[in-house]
Amino acid sequence: MMALDVVQSPPITLLLVDDDDVDIMSISRALTTKGIENPLVVAHDGIEALECLRGENGRDRVEPPFIILLDLNMPRMDGIEFLGELRADPTLQNSVVYVLTTSSAQKDKLEAHAHDVDGFITKGASQDVVNDVIDLLSL
Repeated sequence: MMALDVVQSPPITLLLVDDDDVDIMSISRALTTKGIENPLVVAHDGIEALECLRGENGRDRVEPPFIILLDLNMPRMDGIEFLGELRADPTLQNSVVYVLTTSSAQKDKLEAHAHDVDGFITKGASQDVVNDVIDLLSL
């Protein structure tokens, strides 16, 4: 009888795109508290996120598989502009993106859905965000 080679997938990297250092710290701490050991890469706006995804300007490239957790309201390049760039890039267009938002504005949700986001996580308690992330990683 022949043994099957078990191929382990690399861990899913979380790319957190958010300009709020308090939110970043809270989410990072909550992930650690919950025992989530997936790599976490932080970008403070859409420009930094694209540099991370493409390995540009001296940044290490975030290799697949990854999930992008995207804030909408950021300086330089906001979440909607980032989504436009991401979906226009043939190598990144199929990326999994969950929007982190405090906004309940229907306009924001419609614009994000127009860019094929995979879902919304309402920013509130960092623990709620982490629980949603855990649910995502459990798929």
